[in-house]
Amino acid sequence: MISQLFPYILENNYFDKFHDECGVFGIYSPYKVDTFSLIQFGLFALQHRGQEACGFSVLRDGFIISHKSEGLVLDFFRKISNSECYHGNAVIGHTRYSTEGGQSKKNIQPFFGEDSYGKSTISIVHNGNLVNAQDLRRELESKGINFISEYSDSEVILRLIQKYLPESDNSLEKAIQKTTIDIKGAYSVIVLMDNKMAAFRDPNGIRPLCYGMLNEEIYIFSSETCGIDSVGGFYVRDVFPGEIIIVEKKSIQFSLLTKRKNIKKRICSFEYIYFSRPDSLIENINVYEIREKSGEKLYEQHPVEADVVIGVPDSGVPASIGYSKASGIPFKPILVKNKYIGRSFIHPQQEMREKMVNLKLNPILDEIKGKRIVIIDDSIVRGTTSRRLVYILRKAGAKEIHFRSASPPIIGPCYLGVDTPSKKDLISYNHIDKKSIAKILNVDSLEFLSMDNFIDILGSIHYCFGCFTGNYPVKKN
Repeated sequence: MISQLFPYILENNYFDKFHDECGVFGIYSPYKVDTFSLIQFGLFALQHRGQEACGFSVLRDGFIISHKSEGLVLDFFRKISNSECYHGNAVIGHTRYSTEGGQSKKNIQPFFGEDSYGKSTISIVHNGNLVNAQDLRRELESKGINFISEYSDSEVILRLIQKYLPESDNSLEKAIQKTTIDIKGAYSVIVLMDNKMAAFRDPNGIRPLCYGMLNEEIYIFSSETCGIDSVGGFYVRDVFPGEIIIVEKKSIQFSLLTKRKNIKKRICSFEYIYFSRPDSLIENINVYEIREKSGEKLYEQHPVEADVVIGVPDSGVPASIGYSKASGIPFKPILVKNKYIGRSFIHPQQEMREKMVNLKLNPILDEIKGKRIVIIDDSIVRGTTSRRLVYILRKAGAKEIHFRSASPPIIGPCYLGVDTPSKKDLISYNHIDKKSIAKILNVDSLEFLSMDNFIDILGSIHYCFGCFTGNYPVKKN
């Protein structure tokens, strides 16, 4: 039965994708606002960037109050009954997948620092990954600096800032500048203190961060523009690689953390393929447009005769629409996805899993039988889900199946803020020849978007293509 395959898709689909480990969001106002609702909206808009845990720190009457827990954003906020206690004039928040540090509750952000009286004086949220965090942590611990997390590179950033603040006459800008001399890797960070907020990015700008405004006085920082949109704000621009922005009650200050010659833009190209929401702008480039163009290029690159084009929901759909436009082959949403199922819904017992067979994806059988099908996904990582989907289509009576990946072959893991499998688990690392992969997937043809076409779509080589080429902007220690 076709339905017998869906338990395997339910179990493997999550693990057959790359996952960006978090989203960050912050708002600074010179007067008290409903920061509780604003951070809820912002984090919910960024939920796709992290679904394991979330948290926030609010500045209220000169005090920083933090609240964080495991779970989805709306579930987390529903459990908070005293919402008015979290109204203030500034707030930062974080929603996460775990990369470094694992899934311990101790690793949930924001991280905060206290003074000798136990008052929180600084809080931080971070998207990215440091390659030298372990060495820095050992060095700080040898100097008597204590850590709360089991292991978190984000807390390393916080403790370094705390260390440098008294050495810098309590200047947040100078403390951050000294911190960024020490740290290496990918980081987009928002810092909250009792009278100001700072946002900064690494010199390569690997992970995204933008800023906008709610009105002429209220500033917004977000991993993506969809976060700014969610609270009714307007996008101003992205925070530049190597830039720090500091906002206070009556001012905003822009400066560089390093010399211009050390700034080399290398934003993660996978943001456009999968991580970011299609309605977001990354570096002022429309994500949906990039995905649709990738589908058009796929057809130009390797045309094929077929009866229908389908996309693997959700990120494969824009590329399949582009393929349909370029080819004239009709696009049909044959794979129907239940948007309300998550990882936690997978029942551990086989008997119950078999009763849930059609909950994740379900094909419209009448649209498959006897048809020549082009199926498009955003990428092929392990190949597990792709193989299962092909099996379903074969069992449903597809005459031909032509698989297309809207990204180049993935040959390497990412250590710059993405939860990825090891090399041995990547199908394109283990099988360089496309024909070998096509045979494993049991498809009539297989094509990946070429690197040349991908670069042509992006319009620049100034991106990180590490997972496709093995060349990274920052070397791993």
